[in-house]
Amino acid sequence: MAKGTRTKPKVALAHEFLVHYGGAEKTFEAMADLFPDAPVYTAKYDPKNMPDSLNRRKIIAPKNTIVNKVTKYIFTFLMAPVFEGFDFSKYDMIISDGNTWNKGILTKPEQLHITYIHTPPRFLYKYSRESSIRDKWYFRLPFSYLDNILRLWDYTAAQRPDYIIANSKNVQRRVEKFYRRKATVINPPVGITEKGRADLPFELDKPYYCAIGRLAKYKNFHILVEAFNLLGIPLVVVGTGSEETQLKKMAGENILFTGFSSPEEKRVILENSLGLINPVEDEDFGMVPVEAMMCGIPVLVHKSGGHLETVVKGFNGMFFDEVSTEDLIAKMKIFDKAVRGNKFDKEKIKEAAQKYSEDRFKLEFKSFVDEKWEKFAGEADR
Repeated sequence: MAKGTRTKPKVALAHEFLVHYGGAEKTFEAMADLFPDAPVYTAKYDPKNMPDSLNRRKIIAPKNTIVNKVTKYIFTFLMAPVFEGFDFSKYDMIISDGNTWNKGILTKPEQLHITYIHTPPRFLYKYSRESSIRDKWYFRLPFSYLDNILRLWDYTAAQRPDYIIANSKNVQRRVEKFYRRKATVINPPVGITEKGRADLPFELDKPYYCAIGRLAKYKNFHILVEAFNLLGIPLVVVGTGSEETQLKKMAGENILFTGFSSPEEKRVILENSLGLINPVEDEDFGMVPVEAMMCGIPVLVHKSGGHLETVVKGFNGMFFDEVSTEDLIAKMKIFDKAVRGNKFDKEKIKEAAQKYSEDRFKLEFKSFVDEKWEKFAGEADR
């Protein structure tokens, strides 16, 4: 530990990929706000998709390497050496964020490493995932061997951080099962922009329900489209992704796809909807339903994962049990009757959701880091 840094450590930040701005990047942005002078280390960086608050920082990423030219879903084995190769020797504390490679950072005994884990890697532990490449018959055998090796590395890497933070109790249980490590739960920051109102570039066929997220296969939007085709109720789908073209071909005239929507547009869509439907199974935490709750909107979600921590049946939403069109339709009819019968109190839903705010996250995260640094520095002084 460098002399004179015990009360104010020199901090570095690390985030796996700064390529797309999603829930993990929103969490990292809030984290980074607490350490304005800390540089950011990442395996991939695309400034076009990042907010100004991150682009203004010092970003350290590999240049002119094969890592920047290949997909992370195929060449996963290339990522571990990238993070193990970063030089953090001049820092007292490293705070990392991600799912897989961030926890593999190499530090010395005189350095403190705190990592925030959104989930152990879904592709290694047989959870639904964005890429389906491992399901192709000609990749199954080679990937079975590769993933076995990666699971061994993943377990070893998970022993390196001094402290682990999980984004939910759900992920906390996964960390204990797969890594045999204890983790502290700090829910991610959730917020809906309070900026000016937006004029939508499309007509909304009211009353309608909405769904928001990446249009990836594992998100189960195809079940949602099938269900609403049969129900005939208007549905607004916000988001883009690999399944967008196929979903549009499936959809009836009652389903509108908005593509990418700004934060202002998303707020307008949420606030004017009857409710939000989230068909994703085993959400790590599930930020989208909480965003709806912050607008006072009830939700219908799959009964699994992080949804079980944020949704209270009859208060701010309801559940469906099976990932099937039939079960979603059956539960949707019950949910629709409750919504139209004014069984949900919008103001109470909105008030309860404030416990997931960005201010709350920053306060909890900063308190945790300060406490662990004080303990670490005190032990080093003995």
